[in-house]
Amino acid sequence: MNEQKKDKKSLELLLRKTFSQVLDRIAGFLLGLGLKPNHITLAGLGGNILAAVFIGSGRLVWGGLTAALMGPLDAVDGAMARKLGTPTRFGGFLDSVIDRYDELLLLGGVLVYFTRGANTPGIYLTYAAAAVSVLVSYMRTRAEALGFDGKVGLLSRVERYIVLILGLLFNLTIYSVGIIAVLGNATAIQRFLYVKKQAGENARPE
Repeated sequence: MNEQKKDKKSLELLLRKTFSQVLDRIAGFLLGLGLKPNHITLAGLGGNILAAVFIGSGRLVWGGLTAALMGPLDAVDGAMARKLGTPTRFGGFLDSVIDRYDELLLLGGVLVYFTRGANTPGIYLTYAAAAVSVLVSYMRTRAEALGFDGKVGLLSRVERYIVLILGLLFNLTIYSVGIIAVLGNATAIQRFLYVKKQAGENARPE
């Protein structure tokens, strides 16, 4: 399980490490303009609202491109906070809340798109993808609140974001939400079993 935990973290850590210098330069530039990390977090929310509007109106490629441009802002605000040396608990809380809004906004745009096209399978799959996305995130939060690690699984938020954007850009959106629905549930099961294992280990006498 420990090896699985390391693997689960690898994609996000790899992306941050690969682009760390670029992120630091962007963060320094934005801080020089007088902007704060929370400003960038909220700007990302505004961008994803626009992306959702594009998607709902059937302009999937524009929606995918807009969402893809907003994705790195999630890393930029963190880099800005580190440069300031004053990351706050509220900033982390705001970032987590906006992450949930961003994901649900994009899936909401997809749901509107499928509803307008009377695509019943697409509607069901999008609902399932949205529900399991919330569930997977909640399981991690709840696990960590109880003192467990809950970061394992096949499809975390970063992977879900990438899968959805690729589907939008290549007009394969129904496949994207299908993948998120299926692998998201697999991720939920993985996290449940992982936390259960930790709980069992903690219950054992020394």
